[in-house]
Parts: sequence; structure tokens; C-alpha cells
Amino acid sequence: MINNPRILLMDEPFSALDVQTRTLMENELLSLWAATSASVVFVTHDLEEAIALADRVVVLTAGPGTVKGTFSVDLPRPRNVVEIRFQPRFAQIYEAIWSQLRDEVLVSYERQKHAAAV
Repeated sequence: MINNPRILLMDEPFSALDVQTRTLMENELLSLWAATSASVVFVTHDLEEAIALADRVVVLTAGPGTVKGTFSVDLPRPRNVVEIRFQPRFAQIYEAIWSQLRDEVLVSYERQKHAAAV
């Protein structure tokens, strides 16, 4: 962040953290983003995290990874990653994205199950 990047690429940056520390880091990321206005590409398998942090969520297929759907997250900013999850709009967005993501999760699960049996 010291070089003021225009784009910040983050691949599962908080996955190894406990829940409480993860929440603190997510809120810190939102603060940094608001201060710098850098574009952030954030990869996560956690749908709640994606919605809480993002302006847009892109769902990829199980593989090969192609774009299955793009969803706008029209939740107000500034956000608190915990409190925003209590908003009815959060639940609506979650349901819309999950309806697309669920099929890909099942495809991935079946592939893993088949690979383990072989």
C-alpha cells in the first residue's frame, strides 16, 4: 500500500485468520479502500465476505473457470462487515447469488467425490 497502487489483487487474504481477527481485517480493508480509492480484486470462497466487502460479485463456474454471473452489491457505504449482514438487502443479494453458486458448488463436490473414489 505504500506505493499507492491503482489495483490491489487479493487472493483469500484472510482465510487463515480466526473469525474475530478476520472481521477486524475486513473492516480495515474497507477503510483503506475508502482512503485510497484503488480498485480491489478480492478472491474468496466465502459468499458473505464477498457481499460484505464488494460493489460487485462475480461467480465463476466450477471449472474451467468462466464467468457464470455478475451481481451488483448496492449496499450503502461506509459499511461495517458485521452490521451490514443484518440488512434485508444483504439477504436478498445473498439469495440471488447463491441460486447461481449452488450449482457450481454441487458440480465441484461431485468431481471431488469421484476423484476420491478413483
